[in-house]
Amino acid sequence: MTEIRFDVLAIGNAIVDIIADTDDSFITEQGLTKGSMQLIDEDRAKALYDHMGPAREISGGSAANTLAGLARLGHKTAFIGQVANDQLGNVFAHDIRAGGIHFDIPARDGAPATACCYILVTPDAQRTMNTFLGASQYLPARLIDKDLIESAAILYLEGYLWDPEEPRAAMRTAIDVARAAGRKVALTLSDAFVISRHGPDFLAEMEAGRIDILFANEVEICALHGSDDFEASVAAIAAKVPLLVCTRGEHGAIAVENGVRTTVAAEPVSRLVDTTGAGDLFAAGVFAGIAQNRPMAECLTMGAVCAAEIISHYGARPEADIAELVRNRLG
Repeated sequence: MTEIRFDVLAIGNAIVDIIADTDDSFITEQGLTKGSMQLIDEDRAKALYDHMGPAREISGGSAANTLAGLARLGHKTAFIGQVANDQLGNVFAHDIRAGGIHFDIPARDGAPATACCYILVTPDAQRTMNTFLGASQYLPARLIDKDLIESAAILYLEGYLWDPEEPRAAMRTAIDVARAAGRKVALTLSDAFVISRHGPDFLAEMEAGRIDILFANEVEICALHGSDDFEASVAAIAAKVPLLVCTRGEHGAIAVENGVRTTVAAEPVSRLVDTTGAGDLFAAGVFAGIAQNRPMAECLTMGAVCAAEIISHYGARPEADIAELVRNRLG
């Protein structure tokens, strides 16, 4: 059996976030739905960028953000995602490797460009995300390294990447490899729009016993169950996976592991700046706790600590020493 080298290997969108402050009137003028995520094409991306205010460019991508948090917590991680052979692709590759994350997927030549997410942050810290998937949606199954998948204790799949056909096939191949090797498979639902398109796919994977850990927020879990009743949705979906982790924003988070429910409160935040990446860093804390064989209450608390750090500044990569924050919180 292949030796375990990584605590978590993630497959996700390789994206550079372009973040700008804005106000509600700009959101309305641009015909956007505040607080949502929508996919846009390259022309729309250029037009939106031309109208945005001064921006910050920070490497992102949901699963990559989670790995960045895990690496800062002292864990070994690896990433599979596709960038283009361009300036932003070089930025993404440099940042992820500099963060201690294993990444060896070759850049893709030609169009389209590296994926970008144009994030508009209003004064209430809500983020409206406009994603140009670019090269990230052309991740082929041939780049799924069997030995690499087998060398990770947990395979983590980003729901956003389930949408394009080519990476969806790659992720299914990765699930096959992980299951055959006896590794755990985790999935994040990512967004309600993904569920509206692929909810039946996700449910089928769960019912086939191919998903061990499911991450969702309150809106997503209800969308997956097709109900406005949060408790009913949790009960229904928790019955399909060994571990369900569900975040509830300022109301904290819950986990249901083999029928046992654990609840934690949100951590206090002195200044709410930008909610981008809150769920991603919450997942990082939970994965770290799992890797350390901590009780579920501590795993969730670690997630809450990491989420509180990330929403206190712009961008979805940690700026403070989150390992120290966790030590101070849990001892």
